Amino acid sequence: MMCGIKRSRASWRFVAALVLFYVAATIVMRRRGYSGMGGRQLVRCRRGHVFRTIWIPGVSIKSLRLGWWRAQYCPVGRHWTLVSPVKDDVGVFEGDVVPVMDDISLP
Repeated sequence: MMCGIKRSRASWRFVAALVLFYVAATIVMRRRGYSGMGGRQLVRCRRGHVFRTIWIPGVSIKSLRLGWWRAQYCPVGRHWTLVSPVKDDVGVFEGDVVPVMDDISLP
């Protein structure tokens, strides 16, 4: 019986540490200029298309996580690609005024 209790406590500690890590990572990324972390984030695909998607650190809702990048469908170019977050202070459109497209919403 005691072994099951120790294992349960250890697993809860692991889950708590993991949640704390992702919360801290979200806070750090927001302070670095990625304001959409934990919500609607501006991303750029490999072909240069820019759109907003849901980006929650440690969670993949509509994409396949590959470290910092995610494999996801690009609604602008209508293709599957790797996307990465874009900082808010960087000139995303290089001086062009272009509306940012959103990807599909969750039901």
